[in-house]
Amino acid sequence: MKKPLIYTLFALLLTACSVSYSFNGSSINYDKVKSISIENFPIRSAYVWAPMEAMFYNDLTDAYSHKTKLRVLKKNGDLQLSGEIVEYSQTNKSVAADGFSAQTQLKMTVNVRFVNNSEHKDDFEQRFSATTVYDSSQQLVAVQEALVDEMIDDIVDQIFNATVANW
Repeated sequence: MKKPLIYTLFALLLTACSVSYSFNGSSINYDKVKSISIENFPIRSAYVWAPMEAMFYNDLTDAYSHKTKLRVLKKNGDLQLSGEIVEYSQTNKSVAADGFSAQTQLKMTVNVRFVNNSEHKDDFEQRFSATTVYDSSQQLVAVQEALVDEMIDDIVDQIFNATVANW
């Protein structure tokens, strides 16, 4: 008599629980959200490296188009991303025995405004930063593209996680 009751409870428990897995890192309700609009992120920092704006925009749009089923638009998406690159700077990180800089730290900060038109409680404005260090004996122009690309990848991952990954 107890076994049928246990089996019934077990069956009810299994049907009442559901587990959802997403292998692309996003948790989007595609019934409500079908598109994302991403505006250009102009450079508003004192120090400017012109290719950075296009590199950032391309990597950001690629992340959403490759990792989600969202249509990427220029304007009026269900999700909206806008902002500006507010800091691009370099500072001495460490000093060598001769008293000169041994390492230089490069930093990039992006201010992001996110609007979720289906769930406005998820809206935010936030700054995302990344840093990288290079040997001061190298010229910045020789390593700049690779370092900026590395920082952009980091910041794009941070933005993606904050907007659609819901970790």
